Amino acid sequence: MTGSVGRRERNKQDKLGRIVAAAGELFAERSIDEVTTQEIAERADIGTGTLFLYARNKGELLLLVQNATYAAALDRGRAAAEGAPDALTAVMAIVAEVVACNRSRPSNGRTYLREMVFGDPDEPHHREARALAGRTEQAIADVLADDPAIGPDTAGVLAHVVSAVMLLAMASAPAVDSSVSDVLDDIRPQIRALLPHPSRKVTA
Repeated sequence: MTGSVGRRERNKQDKLGRIVAAAGELFAERSIDEVTTQEIAERADIGTGTLFLYARNKGELLLLVQNATYAAALDRGRAAAEGAPDALTAVMAIVAEVVACNRSRPSNGRTYLREMVFGDPDEPHHREARALAGRTEQAIADVLADDPAIGPDTAGVLAHVVSAVMLLAMASAPAVDSSVSDVLDDIRPQIRALLPHPSRKVTA
């Protein structure tokens, strides 16, 4: 019995891995509106019925793929922030990685944000996306709390505002071809205006 359960779990994880890989490849090639679930199933070498056991629609498939890349981007941003000389640079190190991840294909990035905000809060992939947004906000709060001009009491409030600024900038980029640099150039002065002046060195 144990061996049978183990095989079923390995088979489930194998199919999940193939689905994530197939959807990730297709979403990297084209926008979510141009990709069909049939294409994803065929590339993953599974039936469409099996595909829907893992995600009910393309929005959930996008979340499944993007959550993993978002988590990796957040880890890179936190690592980069550790060596930053001041609060603004530290925050932008985190923001830059998240924006680059979201803008790898802008139309899909905006769909991801829409799914995260308006999707079913009880669905696991949506719940994970919201958790990642919370982790991002906490990472920003952590680096702000290290600045003696800010401190832990104010850091959480500022991080919430920074997170809102970042999400709005990513969701409302005026053109599909806006670059990561364009979005960051929009975000940076807003964050600079929020922080104490001058922004002081982040403590180790």
